[in-house]
Amino acid sequence: MSYFQNQAGIECSILTINQGIDDTLIEYLSGVEIVVLPYISSRFQIPVPMIGTIARLVRAADVVHLMNHWSVLNVFVYLFIKLFSKPYVVCPAGALEKFGRSIHLKSFYNWIVGRSIIRGASRCVATTQDEVLQFSQYDVSPENVVVIPNGVVTDTSLPVREDDFRIKHGLSTKPYILFMGRLNLIKGPDLLIDAFCRWQKEEHSSYQLVLAGADEGLLLDLQNKIDNANLNDVVHFIGFLKGEEKRQAYSSADLLVIPSRSEAMSIVVLEAGVLGTPMLATDKCGLNDFAELKCGWICSASKEGIYSGLAEFSKADDKVLRGQNIKTYVIENYDWSKLISKYSELYQTIT
Repeated sequence: MSYFQNQAGIECSILTINQGIDDTLIEYLSGVEIVVLPYISSRFQIPVPMIGTIARLVRAADVVHLMNHWSVLNVFVYLFIKLFSKPYVVCPAGALEKFGRSIHLKSFYNWIVGRSIIRGASRCVATTQDEVLQFSQYDVSPENVVVIPNGVVTDTSLPVREDDFRIKHGLSTKPYILFMGRLNLIKGPDLLIDAFCRWQKEEHSSYQLVLAGADEGLLLDLQNKIDNANLNDVVHFIGFLKGEEKRQAYSSADLLVIPSRSEAMSIVVLEAGVLGTPMLATDKCGLNDFAELKCGWICSASKEGIYSGLAEFSKADDKVLRGQNIKTYVIENYDWSKLISKYSELYQTIT
């Protein structure tokens, strides 16, 4: 978003924590001020409160755009928003609902400041129409919520070296199914593993399963499931991917599976869709329109539902067509260069 704002002549700055920031990203965002704060807790991502830096950035801004919801950094920024009476928008990107191990801590967060951050926003941004309803839990009227979907860079001109990817990660030439995301309960990799193990046992599928993403506490349990099913030769945990290697994973996959228990709209379906990879997603991801347009398949957020989805995928004779459909649909509707004007219009209405 910041890249295309900069390309459109909108001056912007990014305030973030020191996670995932590298020279490639800095070079890509040339012209955008990136301010990185060190952090003292990786689980809760608590940044060092560099008060002077945060105050400078908020004071200089015409509009502040807050991402996510369960964020200590957002709290620091919010305090200076109030101090300097700045207009601001909030885009939780699917993070409004309480879920996971820290549900009680999240309730406390909302009681202290979270609800105030959401309710005080000049406008709230939902990434799907389904997410609009979640704002009502924070007493935000639908009239104060604008729907702007996630975007993606749709340049497909760069070559993809699929063979390099397979060799590096020890994958055979057999087709594979891809999971791309954090190994976290809300993302549902455990549901996918259970469904895949059953699928292998009952259908003797020829597919491999590749899980790409950082471990957030589930890796050992998932590996134990694979050990017990004797599927170590066809299930691969390859860790966090980014950049060119991520594109290679999408491009060479036959199917992207999004087994999330709750998600506003998965950005990975757009990234893979640009490269023509169809998706199987649960009905908790805001992607029902993709299935209706035959860009993939939708299933319930359960191991039984995902098993049925895998079986349906394997028997489908229109896999290639669905890949072509999703590529066309994403490029026509989710290109950042087209979506950025919606943010420009939004900012103008509140300044």
